[in-house]
Amino acid sequence: MNDSSRVEQASSAEVARLQLGQQELIERIKRIVRTDGTAEPLPGLSLHRSSAPGEPLHSVYDPVFCVIAQGSKEIFLGRERYLYDAAHYLIVTANLPVVAHVLEASPERPYLSLRLKLDPLLVSSVMIEAGRTVLSQRASVRAINVSPLDSELLDAVVRLVRVADSPDEAHFLAPLITREIIYRLLTGEQCDRLRYIVVQDGVAHHIARAIEWFRKEIDQPPSIERVAQELGMSVSSFHHHFKAVTAMSPLQFQKRLRLQEARRLMLGEHLDAASAAYRVGYDDASHFSREYKSLFGAPPMRDMQQLRDGIRQLAS
Repeated sequence: MNDSSRVEQASSAEVARLQLGQQELIERIKRIVRTDGTAEPLPGLSLHRSSAPGEPLHSVYDPVFCVIAQGSKEIFLGRERYLYDAAHYLIVTANLPVVAHVLEASPERPYLSLRLKLDPLLVSSVMIEAGRTVLSQRASVRAINVSPLDSELLDAVVRLVRVADSPDEAHFLAPLITREIIYRLLTGEQCDRLRYIVVQDGVAHHIARAIEWFRKEIDQPPSIERVAQELGMSVSSFHHHFKAVTAMSPLQFQKRLRLQEARRLMLGEHLDAASAAYRVGYDDASHFSREYKSLFGAPPMRDMQQLRDGIRQLAS
């Protein structure tokens, strides 16, 4: 057998393994999540099912590893678009405000996906044990990206969902399989992105601290100079590195966090627009309304009415 035949045979075997793994993942997610919605069969593991494409959803992604078993989805971080499907996985390594949109879904072929939270301490532990602590000199630090899904990583994902059906096995095996998934991420295309978030003197670690400050002090006036000073960075350097990680300037990032939190308060806690605006740091209600409409496409009251009408339709 010549070299080209061996390569072709290996490629065919890889495709066959991927197809078998994806089919099992589809069946197991369907079995656990029988109707549209989300289930959490294991701590940190979420499975989702949707029978129709949804409206763009504004949310904040924690550090996560995401796999689609069936369908496709797009994620917007600022103006940057990330598209992924059953052949790709998504990884996020910082708390980022994104817009997510399921593109392909139907009752016959529902959108099925998996999300695994990435615990920085666990990632650090696996990284050290595996001897994967050296970063590439020119590693990209953007805290989100999409990569092709290979059969070895998919196999570990399938086994994690498989043990979710058996509580006795899951108690012992799920932590081991989770460590394997992280190990395979550390040895794949996303290795530097994942490692940056746990290296204590890495730039991305400082930006993660800044993001956490913005989240905790969401109602406070912007203080870019103060944050940069606390991180030991110049303002210009902070701006540059923050945008490299989040695709947004610090002020754009903070504004989006505020508006998304105000939307959550109005929808989940039934606050009026003025009260929600005040809770997230807006003193001028008309200014809040203009920025809200610019992000969500409608003024606060109309947006709330549309969201509640959509929820009632889903419930009926």
